[in-house]
Amino acid sequence: MSLPRGFPVAEYRERVARAQGAMAKAGLAALLLTTEPEVRYFSGYLTRFWESPTRPWFLVVPAAGDPVAVIPSIGAALMAITWVRDIRTWRAPDYDDDGVSLLAATLREIAGGGRIGLPMGHESHLRMPLADWARLQGEGLDFAPDNGLMRGLRAVKSEAEIAKVREICAIAGRAFARVPEIARAGVPLDEVFRRFQMLGLEEGADWVPYVAGASAAGGYADVISPAGPEPLARGDVLMLDTGMMRDGYFCDFDRNFTLGPAAPELRAAHARLIDATDAAAEIARPGTTAAELFHAMDRLLTGGKGSDAGRLGHGLGMQLTEGLSLIPQDHTVLEPGMVLTLEPGIEVAPGRILVHEEDIVIRNGAPEFLSPRYGREMVELEG
Repeated sequence: MSLPRGFPVAEYRERVARAQGAMAKAGLAALLLTTEPEVRYFSGYLTRFWESPTRPWFLVVPAAGDPVAVIPSIGAALMAITWVRDIRTWRAPDYDDDGVSLLAATLREIAGGGRIGLPMGHESHLRMPLADWARLQGEGLDFAPDNGLMRGLRAVKSEAEIAKVREICAIAGRAFARVPEIARAGVPLDEVFRRFQMLGLEEGADWVPYVAGASAAGGYADVISPAGPEPLARGDVLMLDTGMMRDGYFCDFDRNFTLGPAAPELRAAHARLIDATDAAAEIARPGTTAAELFHAMDRLLTGGKGSDAGRLGHGLGMQLTEGLSLIPQDHTVLEPGMVLTLEPGIEVAPGRILVHEEDIVIRNGAPEFLSPRYGREMVELEG
């Protein structure tokens, strides 16, 4: 049975309250948010219309009180069914003043001359024309970095958010279980990709924004390539990596399959990936750091030398990748409610790798696996 769509208003009020507590400590009179996940985090405003880059969208979170939406008029009806009640609009696109004057007036009213925080750290971006940003900066407003405020808020998920990630992980798990229906020797890889997306939709995903993978003998060269028309062949390893989405939340995990029996070196390499995943899960507790998870996996994979892949996992939630990275330099301390991926990779031969990925949530104790755990033996497809 599917979860209800969206969240109760109390969920959004709690997010705003957490933000306002952090804003008070940081000396911020308002937050200005311009990107899809940040606007949606506080409002529940979910639409694929963000795929159009023409119009900017703004949400202002005051130091006290409810958020204010400053958006193109085309979005007013949808925003009105969220809990946000103060919705200020303009006709967009407007080549002379695309919401800048309205936004400046709103910020002056809400911030009252105080500092206005914006996300400016890693993974952040400003979703408005640079010329308009320059004009806004000339309005006498005091902008400042949010000092990681938004990153910290979104890193720790509520139980309602975790339930949505768990649901899409289950959907993707059912799609992966049906891969033997669509993949066998002779089927072109691009057809496998298309049909795998169809399986995800059939199983309940809203969208399948991300599918990558490969099929090659003895492993594959990378994990981000689009599919070509080359047919699957006996002896290949087929890897599918997906970020499916339901009700605004992502899963992100992959699975490796073999066309016919796997060669001994491939079986051994895959088993080491599972062992590395288990090693990281064993220490994935509150108080452990992201770097420690990296080292737990890397010791089993490279003997501690590291690899060109860089990170061995990342945060997950409203975006396919968000927040922390499992790298030696990331000393983020894990907290209950953090959702992340464990993504070890191993070199099988020069130019050939295998990668495995699972999704977990940090708990007070052992982590909960949100993705259905994969065994040490790869599923064998018809070769």
